[in-house]
Amino acid sequence: MSSFGGDVLDKLPITVDILNLTSKIAEYRGKQTLYERQIPQVLDTLRSHAIIQSTESSNRIEGITVSARRFESIMKEKSPPKDRSEAEIAGYRDVLRTVHDSHSYILIRANMIQQLHRDLMAYTGASRGGNWKSVDNVIEETLPSGDQRIRSVPTPAWKTPDAMESLCQKFDMSRDLGKLPDVILIAIFILDFLCIHPFSDGNGRMARLLTLLLLYQGGYTVGRYVSLEKIIEETKEQYYDTLYQSSQGWHNRKQNVLPWVEYFLTVILRAYRRFEERVGDVEHTHKRGWMSNAK
Repeated sequence: MSSFGGDVLDKLPITVDILNLTSKIAEYRGKQTLYERQIPQVLDTLRSHAIIQSTESSNRIEGITVSARRFESIMKEKSPPKDRSEAEIAGYRDVLRTVHDSHSYILIRANMIQQLHRDLMAYTGASRGGNWKSVDNVIEETLPSGDQRIRSVPTPAWKTPDAMESLCQKFDMSRDLGKLPDVILIAIFILDFLCIHPFSDGNGRMARLLTLLLLYQGGYTVGRYVSLEKIIEETKEQYYDTLYQSSQGWHNRKQNVLPWVEYFLTVILRAYRRFEERVGDVEHTHKRGWMSNAK
């Protein structure tokens, strides 16, 4: 199914909280544009740090970790990956750079999402990279007791290609209509992507990369300077809880997308606030360095 079909979007309540979040995001976005014109050298420092932090956090959310020394070596491409975890990190590094450098040229199409996934899995040796899942999958969680529980059942494998084609088309149509701010439509696109769960592996990391890509294309470029993935990692419990709430009834178009949308907007706003704080910190550091050199 889809949150873009039926009357799901028409019934989305534009609450006071959503209005406040979207208006504050718009305000901070304007400030960022001003900073980009006035202090580009300061932002260069933030950009390089964000790429590192995003790669580390997005993989760590999925339990993928390596030593600090190996992580630095992989990020600087000083050596090839030695195991599966390092291969996952190298793939994320590459796709993240693609999004940063080429977002204006990437069309939101099902085959393009497959290409990005192929690049994400390029170092793992997995033949399924870039291919839709061939068998049905389920989303499980581990309870405090240690038992496993199924959280949700994604779209069946045989329906996945059509579901992804439809998602991309309906997203484009909704964006062209302009009834809702892009940032809300992006949140709903990511919700549907995660409900479809189109790949056998890497869906969470792909969702975060697509989040960044779509935000860039919508003019929300804060992820260039502040790691959205880090903020999601810091609020991981809320991330999973709101995703669970908004995915219930999704197959029957009875889902309530509001919890996920509010969480998503909160993450973006937190990123903009963190960006402003870090601009001040970096400016202060640069100023102190200049004064010391002047002496």
